Amino acid sequence: MALSKPLLSRLLPLPLRLRPHLRLLCLATPTPTDVDQTPADVAAERRRRKRRLRVEPPLSRGPAPQRAPGAPRSSASNPNAPKLPEPASVLAGKRLDLHRRILALVRENDLDEAALLTRHSIYSNCRPTVFTCNAVLAALLRQARYADLLSLHRFVTQASVAPTVATYNLLLQAYCDCRRPDAALEHFRLLLKDDSPVLPSPTTYRILARSLAETGKLDQAIELKDGMLERGLVAPDPQVYAFVMGGFVNAGDGDKVVSLYEELKEKLGGGPILDGVVYGNLMKGYFLKGMEKEAMDCYAEVLGEGSKVRFGAMSYNMVLDALGRNGRLDDAFQLFDRMCREHDPPRRITVNLGSFNVMVDAYCRAERFQDAIEVFGKMAEKRCAPDALSYNNLIDWLGKNDLVGEAEGLYKEMGERGVNPDEYTYVLLIESCFKVDRVDDAVGYFNKMFDAGLRPNANAFNKVIGGLVNVDRLDEAQGFFDMMPEKEVKPNIASYELLLKSYIDASRLDDAIKIAKAILLDESVVFSDEMKALLEGALEKEGRDGDMTKLYEDVEREKAEAAARAAEEKARAEALAKEEEERKKAEEKAKEEAAARASRAAIEAVLGRKREAEKDESANGANVEEAQIVESNSGSIGAVGEQHEGDEQKKQESSEGSSEAIASSS
Repeated sequence: MALSKPLLSRLLPLPLRLRPHLRLLCLATPTPTDVDQTPADVAAERRRRKRRLRVEPPLSRGPAPQRAPGAPRSSASNPNAPKLPEPASVLAGKRLDLHRRILALVRENDLDEAALLTRHSIYSNCRPTVFTCNAVLAALLRQARYADLLSLHRFVTQASVAPTVATYNLLLQAYCDCRRPDAALEHFRLLLKDDSPVLPSPTTYRILARSLAETGKLDQAIELKDGMLERGLVAPDPQVYAFVMGGFVNAGDGDKVVSLYEELKEKLGGGPILDGVVYGNLMKGYFLKGMEKEAMDCYAEVLGEGSKVRFGAMSYNMVLDALGRNGRLDDAFQLFDRMCREHDPPRRITVNLGSFNVMVDAYCRAERFQDAIEVFGKMAEKRCAPDALSYNNLIDWLGKNDLVGEAEGLYKEMGERGVNPDEYTYVLLIESCFKVDRVDDAVGYFNKMFDAGLRPNANAFNKVIGGLVNVDRLDEAQGFFDMMPEKEVKPNIASYELLLKSYIDASRLDDAIKIAKAILLDESVVFSDEMKALLEGALEKEGRDGDMTKLYEDVEREKAEAAARAAEEKARAEALAKEEEERKKAEEKAKEEAAARASRAAIEAVLGRKREAEKDESANGANVEEAQIVESNSGSIGAVGEQHEGDEQKKQESSEGSSEAIASSS
């Protein structure tokens, strides 16, 4: 503390170092030189003066500024005003050490410990910066741990960690990956408020535009793009336009794709667009309109000699996909070969995992599956590691074309490379095995899902049920259907209809009636008119017209019985709850009465002891009075006796004197 004071102030006497309004008080106060004081008194006086100087608020050099009437309050006076995010300069000292420690945990893939350390540090003396929180959120996003990401984001937000635009982008990306663009838009609108300390970036618009286009919400995508232009927060962004154009490509609207390109070109001044990200979707738009010549002219112009258009991995992939989807496989192969030659990381990256997936799709569309497998195997040469999505893509192509052996080889390769198969991987293998009549292998792959700790949903169950039904193994299919409640999977209408149709086709009408009854009793599904007509027709052919009426009567009766049981259980639960409440009230009352009795007993005991003490005091007082009376009586008796003895002595002395006088005279 002493080093923070100016040197001159430490050299001046104490009265001159004080504020003006305290100097007279200090000068009027006697110092140790004025009166004799002990060293302890001197130290106490010094501490008192220091405390007074610390507590006293600093005086302003002038009058406090007055806020004009009607002027908005400053953020400092409004505790609910949004906080400004911290600058990067706060990442220093102990907070930088904490940041490095958490980044080390992220690099070790220990995200649980990284998130836990971030939470524990929030309310410690070394509070993590928003950049540290963003690093952990980004790591959770990369591993698709969306629930953990949202939980940590909610925690740091409630702890008043002011978010940056990167924080918002991570949150928006999480919602978009979960296919919840509406929730992402709600958070995006917070950035557009007038009092928002953070403004959206081009990445913010790109995340939302891509999600809206992929989910088919093209009207909202156009509205987002127009809002970007009207507000002027960011310049017209080619990537935003590219994503919106891709949405209209998926919708088959080539005219809108070309018009969006012309609009972007006009917004950027009418010259050529130097970002190659828009040309892949522009080519697809031309192909949709049947303008193949214009599409290939555009390709030659932007990728020809002397072109100034910049291409990266993503923009190359879009052009590559446009060529592969429209039968231009040779051009796609030449472009892919050029991309591999230009790839020179880290200076220039022109090939990524998506590039290989696009080429695999192109070869598979041309039914060149061995070439597709060969290209897939070359990923390691460009330091690209295939993930489960890449394997599933190729397994799907191979399974659909009866190449089950090659698909199983890729499945085994996943285990060797440490890539964990997901539910979709097993579903693809199940479909492939059923397609080539390998029923037992298909069932085996389904059971492997449980061994791998996966939880198949109703659609996965439907795949194995449908495959067994197609080979007339209805009892096994019924067994998997009965397994669904045990695995906490609720059947959907497709599950019921698969069995219902198969039982009707096999003339097992009693089993069909049981399935129909289960449909009618399940409130989450609807018994379609088509299924009703199919079952009624089968019963009529067998002369069992009354079974349908009986089915409805049984369903109504069971529903009524179920409702009665539910009402009875509800009444029983309410009675038990009421009984429990009364029991608790009785216990509380008994406790209160016991406490009251104990209190009364304690009071009586205290009063009894007090009365006994008073009796003892009164008895002692009476004894003292009696003793005093006795003492006074004895004193008076003693005085009378002494007086009597004195009189007797005087008489004796006088008689002795008179007898002596008579003797002397004689």
